[in-house]
Amino acid sequence: MILVADSGSSKTDWLLAVPQQEPLQFRTGGLNPYFLTEKEMVKILQEQGTELMIHAAEVSEIYFFGAGCSSADRHEILSNALSQLFPKAYISVDSDLLGCAYATCGHEKGICCVLGTGSNISFFDGEDVHSGKHGLGYVLGDEGSGTWFGKALITDFMYGNMPEDIHVLFKTRYELTKEIVINNVYQKAAANSYLASFAKFLNEIRTTGYGQALINKGLLEFIETNIKSYPEYHQYKCHFVGSIAYVFADELKALCAANGVIAGKIIRQPIFDLLQFIVNRG
Repeated sequence: MILVADSGSSKTDWLLAVPQQEPLQFRTGGLNPYFLTEKEMVKILQEQGTELMIHAAEVSEIYFFGAGCSSADRHEILSNALSQLFPKAYISVDSDLLGCAYATCGHEKGICCVLGTGSNISFFDGEDVHSGKHGLGYVLGDEGSGTWFGKALITDFMYGNMPEDIHVLFKTRYELTKEIVINNVYQKAAANSYLASFAKFLNEIRTTGYGQALINKGLLEFIETNIKSYPEYHQYKCHFVGSIAYVFADELKALCAANGVIAGKIIRQPIFDLLQFIVNRG
């Protein structure tokens, strides 16, 4: 059986192709080899993927596409972790950008964008992705991502830059203090996922002037710094994958149209399209 995975820093979606029935879907925490060791990834799968592990001995092929899997050494970390739990399976590890390209472009040329916990972009030539200068992570980059919006919300709250009614709502919802923020961002692991967890608040206030201004600011920054860095961006469809792109699709489409960007597919979870592509490819 073929097992396909699409992993970000916060979560991993798994889809298992089962003969004569609908694929089985599972979800675990994110498996990003930049933030997790081999041992930590194995633990996540053992503790959160118990239903998936029931089928481990039947899995013959694994195609894993994940954030942080853009280099050979990171491929090895992920592959070693998976081989411990799926000893009979052929294992292929690639970047989430390639998975994004397969799910949206298929075999056509196009620009592929990830807007989820983090953000990234690449050009797909119909066979391979060509990563550029972006993908610098949540400290230096991740424009328009859940992490970017989370940082903006927390900073505005701490600095007193939110409108009073929104400030009160945010304070009641999260009961944040400077000490709590500092501890979670600088002392604990997975600071990017912690920051991105606040992005859901933005959806609650999206109809307010403050909410709309912040949404447009983050998405426009992604368009300006990422998409427009490709000189021929206006010649190809620009596809988007991830929760931020999906939830704020209306704003994203409007900004693309206003900036000469041809918006293509906007999907929250590429896993179903990804499995279909892998199966059809043979």
